[in-house]
Parts: sequence; structure tokens; C-alpha cells
Amino acid sequence: MTESMDIKKAKKLLSVPGTTLAVCRGGVLFVSQKSGIAPALDCLSLGDALHGSAAADKIIGKAAAMLFISAGVRELYGEVMSLAAAAMLDKYGVVRSHTILTEVIVNRKGDGICPMEEAVMDISDPSKAEAALRKKLASLPQRKPQT
Repeated sequence: MTESMDIKKAKKLLSVPGTTLAVCRGGVLFVSQKSGIAPALDCLSLGDALHGSAAADKIIGKAAAMLFISAGVRELYGEVMSLAAAAMLDKYGVVRSHTILTEVIVNRKGDGICPMEEAVMDISDPSKAEAALRKKLASLPQRKPQT
């Protein structure tokens, strides 16, 4: 399948140093330099504007995939994508591509599964993911800003 202009634009934006998420539909809708699940949660504030958009993200696990599905994203690229994310995207008919397909998304320490992935592990309905992820985020210790 041929890539859409929107996904090409989003991927190009993702290649800009520091960019972690880019969402396009016609023009640029959203760009973030935040880490983790925060950019995907932030872009949900665009509401219906995300329907039919294309997104490119550094890391897409099941948690992020569910948020993008709920938002109506139609095409998604991940530099790294988990098998669970790929399966979820396929189930909901989201066109997907990746550079690296991995078994799981690991936490920042590299010693276990990502806590966001754990939060949605037993959730199969994407519309229930946002609440579970926000609850999990609120329960985590706040990271110190990098200087």
C-alpha cells in the first residue's frame, strides 16, 4: 500500500531532532517533544480534528495504539511498535507501519514492561484506555526535569 501524503509529512516531522510525535491531516495538527505516553494523551485535546489523520510516533505500544484508535487516527507509523500495538491497530483497521517490531515495550530502566503497557494489558476496548492511563500516570512518581 502506498503511504499517504499525511503520513509522509508526519514521518518527516518526526525526523526533526527532539520531536517525539507528529500528527497531520492536510496540514500539521500537532507536534510534541514530550516523552512517554504524554504526547498521545495531549493530542487527544484536538478531539474530532484527529479523525482521519495520520500520526508518526517514536514508540507505539498497545497503550498509545488504543489512544490513537479512540481518536480516529487512520494511519500510524512507529519507529518502534510492539506486537500488541500492531494487533490492536489491525483489529480496528488502522493502517500501520514501523521500523522495528518488538515483542514488548520496556520501561525506562529497561528492567521490565512499560507501566503504561501494564495499565492496558487487560483492556480490549480502546475507549477505556485513556482513563486507565491517566490513573496510572497520576500514580507514578514525577520525574525530575532534565537540565
